Amino acid sequence: QVDLVESGGGLVQAGGSLRLSCAGSGQTISTLTVGWFRQGPGKEREFVGAISWIGDDTHYADSVKGRFTISRGTTKNTVYLQMNSLKPEDTGDYYCAAKTGSYAHVISTYKDWGQGTHVTVSS
Repeated sequence: QVDLVESGGGLVQAGGSLRLSCAGSGQTISTLTVGWFRQGPGKEREFVGAISWIGDDTHYADSVKGRFTISRGTTKNTVYLQMNSLKPEDTGDYYCAAKTGSYAHVISTYKDWGQGTHVTVSS
């Protein structure tokens, strides 16, 4: 089991940027696929993007493609979500999650979850 802690959320104006961090402990996350998910007000949790354990390939939801970037830190036990050109509809709680094996966008395939960090984008 890996413990995940998200940080970096906050309030930002539309068009601005934020970088979220997902720090792993208890087990290295460098050999795990790490996904980012979000849940907006009154909405279901949805896939944002993921970085695969194989070759660090990244995958994104269409709604964030070209604006968000996922990367691993130099220590490999942190994963970042760089969010640019933020829109009010990006508001929500952002979660990172880890899984073994290849990339997936299905929530139920991710075993370990962080507590989330909140992002508010004002118009």
